[in-house]
Amino acid sequence: MNQISQRRFKDSWLYSFWKFSRPHTIIGTSLSVLGLYLIAISPLSDSPTSPLPLLGAWIACLCGNVYIVGLNQLEDVAIDKINKPHLPIAAGEFSMQTGKWIVGITGILALLLSVIQGPFLFGVVAVSLAIGTAYSVPPIRLKRFPFWAAVCIFSVRGAIVNLGLFLHFSWVLQKNQLIPSKVWVLTLFILVFAFAIAIFKDIPDIEGDLLYNIKTFTIKLGKQAVFYLAIWVLTLCYMGMILVSLFKLAEVNSIFLILTQLVALIWMWWQSQKVNLQEKSDIARFYQFIWKLFFVEYLIFPIACLLA
Repeated sequence: MNQISQRRFKDSWLYSFWKFSRPHTIIGTSLSVLGLYLIAISPLSDSPTSPLPLLGAWIACLCGNVYIVGLNQLEDVAIDKINKPHLPIAAGEFSMQTGKWIVGITGILALLLSVIQGPFLFGVVAVSLAIGTAYSVPPIRLKRFPFWAAVCIFSVRGAIVNLGLFLHFSWVLQKNQLIPSKVWVLTLFILVFAFAIAIFKDIPDIEGDLLYNIKTFTIKLGKQAVFYLAIWVLTLCYMGMILVSLFKLAEVNSIFLILTQLVALIWMWWQSQKVNLQEKSDIARFYQFIWKLFFVEYLIFPIACLLA
């Protein structure tokens, strides 16, 4: 793509929609759907499996993702003008009416597409949308409270998505409703990892949160305390996965999983040493790096299951 084409794309409605959908969450959702599908078919690796359940669940979850992040932007325009001025509504690229149409259409599509595919997928989508609504919309607006804001994020990303999607794929492919130990291991890892994401995400947004009385952990404890809390929580995640592999508590390829978790852990600590907490760009860059680690785990763990 040449420079003129790139400029045209960045000025286009499609690019604004891409920003509106919060790309890092779209990637995370996509990889979680793919990862749970691969884990569900790992016992069936010798048998042909249809990709249609994967495609259907992916589209429904993407619609739900856009609804949740879009609703948050509709409610946070004033805050985003300070913390995230590049977002389409805050930047004036989308009107409030356009945002409402996108949120309404994607929310309805998410529910319709999930209900026709099965009860487990509908449960995942419906509960996620309900929690996402309670997170952003007054009078509940749970994002005002650091504990409940974190609970919303890690309950959806950790428990609801992992357990619900596995049950959906397992039910569609095998009519089986049992959850094996490897899924519980991944769920616990993501649950704790998502807590680290939940507390870290507010570090670069302290200015706008202070102005609009959003009481985050960063405001209560300070940047440095939350930064190192997140680092040690992530360390706990990786050490836990290594112990699971050493003691063979799940049906995974232990050598592969131990090596990859050690690499991720060392890489994370190395990157953390480069962060200047006085530089908002450094904090934001490391936050995106944490999301990359999150993405990678949804590839590493299913591969470890397939190699078992």
